Amino acid sequence: MSSWDSTLFTLNEVATVIWEAADGLTPLDEIVERRICPDFEEEPSVALQDAEALAEDLAGKGILLLSDKPIQSPHSARPGRE
Repeated sequence: MSSWDSTLFTLNEVATVIWEAADGLTPLDEIVERRICPDFEEEPSVALQDAEALAEDLAGKGILLLSDKPIQSPHSARPGRE
């Protein structure tokens, strides 16, 4: 659900796998390689292109954050936390 306007989104099976695997640490290309291609028998270059378009669309709607680097959780950033 979008926090901007309360729009409810539904995801297809592939988009759901990407959403569930988007942990802020695993790169999108790795998600595609390990989860999408084997399970959905998709060509890697096509699957990555589709996944990038999905991620950009979700980010544009404010429901996914894109980053070139792993996103550190607030818990792991605290001193003394492992």
